[in-house]
This record gives sequence, C-alpha cells and structure tokens, in this order.
Amino acid sequence: MAYWLIKSEPEAFSWNEQVRNDIEPWTGVRNYQARNNLAAMKTDDLAFFYHSVSEKQIVGVVRVVKEAYPDPTADDPRWVCVDVKANGAFTTPVTLAQIKADPALEEMALLRQSRLSVAPVTEQEFRHLTKIGGWVRA
Repeated sequence: MAYWLIKSEPEAFSWNEQVRNDIEPWTGVRNYQARNNLAAMKTDDLAFFYHSVSEKQIVGVVRVVKEAYPDPTADDPRWVCVDVKANGAFTTPVTLAQIKADPALEEMALLRQSRLSVAPVTEQEFRHLTKIGGWVRA
C-alpha cells in the first residue's frame, strides 16, 4: 500500500462534497509529475484530502477505488484520473503551519514541492499525521 496527498480548493470541491458524493473521480490534474503520481496509485492506496489555498489543512482521508484511466475532463488521453472514496475525517484538521513546525515532517513532499497537487506521503508521515488529526475511519 502507498500513501498520497491530494489537494483541492474547498471553494471548488470540498471534503463535505467528497463525503456526500461518496466516490468521486479525481480529475483536472494538469501537471506531469502530479499525473505520474496519479498513474502510480493502486486500488486501496490511501490519500490525505488537503484543502488548499484558503484553508491549507488536511481534513480527511480517501481510498483509491479505481486506478488511473483517461481523465474525461481533458482533450488529451495522456491526462489521467483515479476514483476515490471518502474513508474518514480528521477530528482535528492538521494545518500547513503545524506540518511546517513538526520536525518529523520536515522532508514531506508537501513542503519540498508545495505547488504539486498530488504528492507521495511516506508511511511514517501518514501514521504521524493521522494520529495528530484524530482520523476516524469510515
């Protein structure tokens, strides 16, 4: 199993919408490195759902339920998406400021490649952040 972080602007698509929709295609990624990360995702991988821009915080976890396929929002078949399912919220969202201040997370891809919308997360980072956030599995 691998771990990831996916970003969404809450004004465009929020955690509450993800929960309401249950399973959602993660579309609209137009960065080659982020696309490669989507293509590497496997069924049952877990990803942090990160509210970017206005909130800058991890709010929940999703599970990959369908591996990469052509993104229906793109004209070019090289762009891919995956389907994700809500897998539980954080009882306490973990902010970017908290992540930056935590020495255990100083090598996190979110900090090293801050503009990347789909990034890998190590197992240690995943376990650490789910503990801090009080992840309640769905």
